[in-house]
Amino acid sequence: MKITFLGTGTSQGIPVIACNCAVCRSSNKKDKRLRVSVWIETDGQSIVIDSGPDFRYQMLRAGVNDLDAILYTHEHKDHIAGLDDIRPYNYILKKRIDIYADERVQAALKREFHYIFSDVKYHGLPQIKMHTIAQQSFKIGNVAIVPVEVMHYRLPILGYRIGNFTYITDAKTISEESLEKIKGTKVLVLNALQKESHISHFTFNEAIAMAEKIGAEMTYFTHISHNLGLHEEVSKELPANIKLAYDGLSFDC
Repeated sequence: MKITFLGTGTSQGIPVIACNCAVCRSSNKKDKRLRVSVWIETDGQSIVIDSGPDFRYQMLRAGVNDLDAILYTHEHKDHIAGLDDIRPYNYILKKRIDIYADERVQAALKREFHYIFSDVKYHGLPQIKMHTIAQQSFKIGNVAIVPVEVMHYRLPILGYRIGNFTYITDAKTISEESLEKIKGTKVLVLNALQKESHISHFTFNEAIAMAEKIGAEMTYFTHISHNLGLHEEVSKELPANIKLAYDGLSFDC
């Protein structure tokens, strides 16, 4: 299984002209973080988790020539806004793209992209096949997917475990029941927004504590805002088996 981080940032972490902080002025490419997403290649399947506003550029940048499915964690715009940009894959690959989401996220997709679901079908609209998921495991081809519910403040959202890899973003708390699903993971991805307290995301120290509790062989932090600090400086504060992810980071799992 090959993992590629398409984006590791948040809307807070996008360098903008109004921000003059050290991260936004950094020349280190590891400090240039697009909205959070990951690409998984395994057993002949090409799977992306979340399609945020940067989806089109991320897929071009990473050279993603095939796409079988998109898994959605939750309905916030920084995770779903790029769905329309699957159209080139429909056209070139001559197939619909499988979409996996729970009923609440599906309702949001139908509001935001109502034209995709309209009874009147125009040529060139995104072609999707919707799959309803909950907390039960399911398969994409021969690839087993285990949804892992976590809490984004009061909003239940889904992380995903695929074999020895578990991907969790936008979490603030994880129940003991969900931790059991993660147990034994070798590579963990976990959100770490900033050092200051936040109502709906793990802080840097909270993420370290949760990573140590889960005990994966390697943990990568994602969903990083510019408030966390410079990649090289923050990396020095981490234990040996925890690293900051960065856009374009790729490894076999």
